Amino acid sequence: MMKIKQQESERHVLTLTVDNEAGILAKIAGLFTARGYNIDSLTVADITENHAVSRITIVTHGPPAQIDQIHAQLDRLIPVHKVVDLTEVGPYVERELALVKVAGTGDIRVEALRVADIFRAKVVDTTTSSFVFELTGPPEKIDGFVALMRELGLVEVGRTGIVGMVRGANAA
Repeated sequence: MMKIKQQESERHVLTLTVDNEAGILAKIAGLFTARGYNIDSLTVADITENHAVSRITIVTHGPPAQIDQIHAQLDRLIPVHKVVDLTEVGPYVERELALVKVAGTGDIRVEALRVADIFRAKVVDTTTSSFVFELTGPPEKIDGFVALMRELGLVEVGRTGIVGMVRGANAA
């Protein structure tokens, strides 16, 4: 009996340059939904002065053939100007922003501040019984910070999603 080798799922960071028009995000999300693909992270921002073009960053995962298919299908959408798989073009930087609310008093409060200092998290709001920390970095750093804060009175977490850019002087 012959075994079929299952392809391993890979994480990919895709950036799309698109016309900033109503419905484009729905088209892209619909493309993923219709084919049963998952979006792990999605961010969108206007990138031109006249608000005509936006940049969408999508983090997804799947076997190489599936990623190739996603890339090809995104390329075919009319308002999409360019699709770049940062994971395949070379070294790139990715970052995420998180707001993390922690409640506690006494020693817990002191420990939360100490951990925040280690992670270079910034206090952006404080009361006598809570903090809101701002933290930027790769997703693994934010995951680690959140895990430690769970033990110290984590109340709430808000995350932006990933934004990525190719390293060096050239645009992707």
